[in-house]
Amino acid sequence: MSASDDVAKLAEELTARGEPFVFATVVRTIASVAAKPGAKAIVAADGRMAGWVGGGCALGAVKKASQRCLDDGEARLISVMPFDQLKAQGLKPGDTRDGIEFDKNMCPSRGVVDVFIEPVLPRPQVILCGATPVALAIAELAPRVGLKVAAHTFADGFDDVMAAGASAFIVVATQGSGDEDALSAALRSPARYVAFVGSKAKVAALKESLAEKGIPPGRLAELRGPAGIPIGAVTPEEIALSILADIVQARRRKGAAKARMEAAE
Repeated sequence: MSASDDVAKLAEELTARGEPFVFATVVRTIASVAAKPGAKAIVAADGRMAGWVGGGCALGAVKKASQRCLDDGEARLISVMPFDQLKAQGLKPGDTRDGIEFDKNMCPSRGVVDVFIEPVLPRPQVILCGATPVALAIAELAPRVGLKVAAHTFADGFDDVMAAGASAFIVVATQGSGDEDALSAALRSPARYVAFVGSKAKVAALKESLAEKGIPPGRLAELRGPAGIPIGAVTPEEIALSILADIVQARRRKGAAKARMEAAE
């Protein structure tokens, strides 16, 4: 099996399992190095690799940068070069200049390898609690902005909501049909985002009740309620839009904050 076949096979396997990975592509080389432009590899979150982007001279730097890509979801271009060349340009390993991240090549080849690393991430999951008009509207709209939807109703029970991953977005839109049970399960999960569709008074009452049942104050403070960005929404579709806008903002906030910091420098 060729290296390209290995890359395709691992990509297919990881995609089928919904696991994140990165594509690493050599885009430029200078002097004598093992890999040539166009060489490709996949790096999985657990460190497994398929393909080829060079030997030990570049491999360590590619793996480290791959982990950063998986952590922040952003593509990056790295340049691996001998330490004296870095020093001559006023750089050190770990520096970033003009969008390029630099690392050192300690191999005798003393070559330079530039590698573009692009993350391939599973679609973020929105877990909907409830089968109300707002929940149905979210379920219809969410896939259009790249979100995967899983729905739970009162009849199903909400115990498995507690097993949601840390990257999940949970929206409780039960509107009177198991509000406290659904919200309790959501807040007991490690999900990064929990929102409740309801009035301020309803949210306050639920927070008080859930505090008495042992939900930590810090977790209750993270609850987004009433759910959604305040856009004057009235209809279920408008409320769904405001909630999805908030989810998109929460999802992109880290990258947006970084962009603002870089623009200010």
